[in-house]
Amino acid sequence: MHKPAGRFRTPMLYRIVRHPLYLGFIIIIAFWVAPVMTVGHALFAAVTTAYILVGIALEERDLVEQFGNEYRR
Repeated sequence: MHKPAGRFRTPMLYRIVRHPLYLGFIIIIAFWVAPVMTVGHALFAAVTTAYILVGIALEERDLVEQFGNEYRR
């Protein structure tokens, strides 16, 4: 069952970034610039990066579906 769309708002940090997952990109940089890159660390950084990118794509799709042009603006 689809939840009815509420009013679209941009409180606090949402006025600065489109959604909080984008802040994850800052964390991704920290994962990739390790002084010693082991195979395990590289795998962790790659999986974390992929997870955040997939999460962003899914959240964007859901928000556009729920709020339409109001969200796109």
